[in-house]
Amino acid sequence: MKAEDGLFSGARVTAWLLDAYKRLETHYGDLHWWPAQTVEEMVIGAILVQNVAWKNTQKALSNLDDAGLMSFSAIYAANIESVAEQVVPTRFYNMKAKRLKSFAEHLINKYDGELTDMLSQPLDTLREELLSIPGIGPETADDIVLYGAGLPSFVVDAYTKRILFRCGVIPERVDYEELRQWFMKHLPADPAMFNQFHALLDRTGNRCCLAKKPRCLDCALQEICQFASDERRAAERD
Repeated sequence: MKAEDGLFSGARVTAWLLDAYKRLETHYGDLHWWPAQTVEEMVIGAILVQNVAWKNTQKALSNLDDAGLMSFSAIYAANIESVAEQVVPTRFYNMKAKRLKSFAEHLINKYDGELTDMLSQPLDTLREELLSIPGIGPETADDIVLYGAGLPSFVVDAYTKRILFRCGVIPERVDYEELRQWFMKHLPADPAMFNQFHALLDRTGNRCCLAKKPRCLDCALQEICQFASDERRAAERD
């Protein structure tokens, strides 16, 4: 398979995706993602993790917990400087603090702070509302919909795009929503599968499919990846 101008479609894509999923799950096992004690912690983590390594997000979450700010009611009551001080490990701490405050204000004003009420809505309604909150983009919204509400909205991130492009399944440039819908069209609407598949792709991108020097020999997808195949042929010629 090699996509250059657009996304593949049809049964062939479904077969490839299911094969990739099986290979990754066999290699890594159940990753039990998202790691959080509560749904509220999960949502806070989703807001903090964008464009930041997870280890830095964990430090910020720990700081918030130690400061008694691991809830949107506490974040709402705190001044923004106090919140920003705790999320310094995310680097974009002023922006991240502002986003946490915006979400907290929305939750308090519309749902009296009851996150469960917000997350109990139908998928499309919830996603549209999340995207209306300042600072909540598509990836964060889908994290919350999938991991917080348990609804089947596939999460697309930079790792996903890089891996599928190198495998030859998608073009290098593809719109977020187009790729999200592509996954949802070709896979069963199973939240648990979407959860695990996203986690598996992230693990692969973090450990093997690196931006500059991919470690193809360590990758569970090497046998169905166009990039890995090209690398093997180049090595054989040398």
